[in-house]
Amino acid sequence: MSARSPRPSRKGSTASREASSAPRKKPSSAHPKTRSSLLGTVVRTLGAAFSGVMLFASFQPTGLWWAAPIGMTIFFLCVTAQKSIFLAWVQGLVLYALLLPWVGEFVGAAAWIALAIVQSLYSLLFGIGLKGLLANRLRVTSALPVRFALIAAWFSATEFLRASWPFGGFPWGRLAWGQVGGPLAFLITLGGPVVVTLSVVFIGGLLSVVIGWGIGRLPTRAIPRQLHTAELPIARKRPLGAAVAVACLVLLGGGMQLAHPSSGASVSSIDDATLVNVAAVQGNVPRLGLDFNAQRRAVLDNHAKANENMAQDIAAGKTPQPDLVFWPENASDVNPFMDADARAIISRAQTSAKAPLLVGTVSPEHNTMVVFSADGAGESHVKKYLQPFGEYMPLRDLLRKVSPLVDQAGNFQPGSDNGVVTMRSQAGKKAGTAIPVGVATCYEVSFDGAFRSAVEGGAQLLTVPTNNATFGFTEMTYQQLAMSRMRAIEYDRAVVVAATSGVSAIVEPNGNVVKRSNIFTRDVLQADVPLRDTLTLSARVGPWVEWVIVSIGTLAALALFVVAHRSSSRSRTSGREHRENFNARKI
Repeated sequence: MSARSPRPSRKGSTASREASSAPRKKPSSAHPKTRSSLLGTVVRTLGAAFSGVMLFASFQPTGLWWAAPIGMTIFFLCVTAQKSIFLAWVQGLVLYALLLPWVGEFVGAAAWIALAIVQSLYSLLFGIGLKGLLANRLRVTSALPVRFALIAAWFSATEFLRASWPFGGFPWGRLAWGQVGGPLAFLITLGGPVVVTLSVVFIGGLLSVVIGWGIGRLPTRAIPRQLHTAELPIARKRPLGAAVAVACLVLLGGGMQLAHPSSGASVSSIDDATLVNVAAVQGNVPRLGLDFNAQRRAVLDNHAKANENMAQDIAAGKTPQPDLVFWPENASDVNPFMDADARAIISRAQTSAKAPLLVGTVSPEHNTMVVFSADGAGESHVKKYLQPFGEYMPLRDLLRKVSPLVDQAGNFQPGSDNGVVTMRSQAGKKAGTAIPVGVATCYEVSFDGAFRSAVEGGAQLLTVPTNNATFGFTEMTYQQLAMSRMRAIEYDRAVVVAATSGVSAIVEPNGNVVKRSNIFTRDVLQADVPLRDTLTLSARVGPWVEWVIVSIGTLAALALFVVAHRSSSRSRTSGREHRENFNARKI
């Protein structure tokens, strides 16, 4: 006797129909997962923006060197492979928007905003390469330093491109310039600013591992998924990643100690036989703005007057006799080779100082620094790295249709010398001694090749004559002084900064500022500084360290970006085939 299946009762059937006909609740307009994703994007964007603020805080005059590695740490804690391009662009845009307002001080905000946007495009490029570097997970925790080293090398590569192209590049925002006064600064002796930038980014990555372990949330996508597998307990793997990161930080700290040059000694402890007395003359300008040099004779007279005051103090025994005297860029925009009065003023200043003068002057074609001595005009340096849109105008005919300010730019041609001029002491402690001086005029100090060629040419002392009057009371002059200090460390040379309106400074080989002027005042700075003929590793190897780092970073970013793209394509193809097979079975 077979058992019959029980029939559903009519009552149950009716209840089912009533339930099916009951009005359904409308789904929420915003899915919880969507809201969570949106919130995550907002948080990551704010984090990337704040990391840009922290990078900016490392630059002078704020000068919080530690803010840069922390800024990179914050960035790595926020970034994902999917959002790396956007987040890198946000970081770069915020950094350059805060760093470069001085560009528009007298030409309007449009120039500042345009330059900040252009500079942020290189950060966009960094984000593209970063996507591949993050999407391809390394297999073991111990390889984390390799990942961040490659990321740091790729960051350095995009910074190199920014500093090189177009129109000669714009190296102003290199992360290395924000490390003056900090322990990472001395790494510049190992291969130039690129080594410092590499270290900032690398340390930021390692700190993100340590902090991620400490808060129990490892950096998204920058850490291998294997950390979360069951192969080893997380309790063992997380400390392993942090331990590797800490070990790398300790080794890097040891490397910084080895990189610390012998020039760390103060001038007071150096043998007097190696010292030379230098003076930087800051005459000031008659007024601010682009037309400050409309009263060119007044600018020359201001510097002659400051020089005369120094000569009177020397004669009265108030100050020592200088061996060398440095005037700024554009100190005599009245060409002394074409104007007899200007030549006479400079000649009298040289005679009263009883020392050779290095004077900034111009011709229609060149921005020049000329040595004037008792024998007349001597050697000169013609500015090689010219400022686009200022000292010359790229695409002049095209841009003239955009702004009438185009025609205020100069038509200077670049020089080709090695940046070394010889100045022979006349009456100082080095009387009769010919001293080779390396010159990087204003904007040139930001370019690696300027002082490198001068040191290779035998320069024992460096100088940065500059004219910052066109940028008013902005942060530009302090940012530039930081570069001069870093160059002093890089080449183990004292640096004399002579500015028309400030800030002028005398910098020891260890980067310390021994004398410094105020902005928009008349002043003369004087101090003893050492002459050096030593060669740091950076001076010996030249650009090779940078080329190697840039090559490694570029190749890694390109290779892993291609791998990530192919992997993504295969995943999409596999997913499409799976859906098609499923639909076929369903039919």
